[in-house]
Amino acid sequence: MSEVIEPLRGMNDMLPEEARWWVRLESAAREVFARYSYKEVRVPVLERTQLFKRAIGEYTDIVEKEMFAFDDRDGQSLALRPEATAGIVRAAITNGMLHNQRHRVFTFGPMFRGERPQKGRYRQFHQIDAEVFGYEGPDVDAELILMTARLWRMLGVDRVRLEINSLGTPEARAGYRRALTAYFTAHESALDADSRRRLGGNPLRILDSKNPDMAALIAAAPLLSDYLDPASVEHFAGLRARLEDAGVAYTVNPRLVRGLDYYSRTVFEWVTDALGSQNAVCSGGRYDGLVAQLGGPPTPAIGWALGMERVVLLMQAVEAAAPDLNPDVYLVLAGAAAMSAGLSLAERLRDRCPGLRLETDLAGGSFKSQFKRADKSGARFAVVLGEDELAQGIVSLKPLRGDGEQVTVPLEDLPPLLKEKLAVAG
Repeated sequence: MSEVIEPLRGMNDMLPEEARWWVRLESAAREVFARYSYKEVRVPVLERTQLFKRAIGEYTDIVEKEMFAFDDRDGQSLALRPEATAGIVRAAITNGMLHNQRHRVFTFGPMFRGERPQKGRYRQFHQIDAEVFGYEGPDVDAELILMTARLWRMLGVDRVRLEINSLGTPEARAGYRRALTAYFTAHESALDADSRRRLGGNPLRILDSKNPDMAALIAAAPLLSDYLDPASVEHFAGLRARLEDAGVAYTVNPRLVRGLDYYSRTVFEWVTDALGSQNAVCSGGRYDGLVAQLGGPPTPAIGWALGMERVVLLMQAVEAAAPDLNPDVYLVLAGAAAMSAGLSLAERLRDRCPGLRLETDLAGGSFKSQFKRADKSGARFAVVLGEDELAQGIVSLKPLRGDGEQVTVPLEDLPPLLKEKLAVAG
């Protein structure tokens, strides 16, 4: 026997029992996007490495430590996308979407980061991503947050809370950066090696440190809110007022800076206490300078990314409802003639009963073995077709869940009877 080839570390298989939770999340997200008039886009998982260096920032952990980058056969540096925003912005620029236009778009898909795998954090992970281009005011910031709040309600998820902050303009952050640099330089002996390296590149990244030995030092650092420009203060006040008008509770977290360099003004995170240390389930913010930074026309923009693995874990933790993907009907066939007629019967039932989930037994065997498989499938009913039934133009309908008697009906009467029974059972 050949040796089994194991999956790569941090690259996980998704089996049917797990996939049903993803179906629930994806279908709810698509419904929300449709209700807010967002259109789907799909962009490559492989891009030029320079795209992410310019967009995310060379001094971020993502670019420095986690990105899967390599040279192709022509010596060009390529990278598997570690996040979706940069690729969507690149697509919007190269496809001429941003010339006096506004867009609301979304995408689903895998992202890749070379992190240490743990529950809720994998090397191939999946995100739902929403991006908006062309709107300057705080209204769209609020709408994006309201959209996620609606998604939580649709999923039956209540153990989430919203944290918000403002990063101001790049000019305001430059003043803050100088203050941070002076502060951390004065305490350089207390910095760990990673933070000392960041001090010379982007000191804001020091605020992201998870080193508990530095918690007190970071807590005493200057606050960005003290350096905000008046326009950013007004924008942030507008966002807060709109959230309050809509009844969305939030906390202002002055240490929320997000891990990507392209953010400006509004940043936010939805966090939960149900998943341990992996508490952020949806994060986003405004990135008004990124389009121009990547070669496009100056364009205000904002977006968020939702970690699908973590949201599925959260749905399971709060016992949200997962969709029932079991068949409604299991078709039991006995005898060669019935087996031959079974597939065409199944197709007629699917045609006449829109939405019907039907599984046909194609393994054969005795009635006993087929009914065992029917019961294991989770189906609500079994439709039984044997050679005698086929000759008489009838079938038997047997309930597999709960009470009810087996009945025999003409083939033509089966579709309306199934609709009636499934409506009652559903």
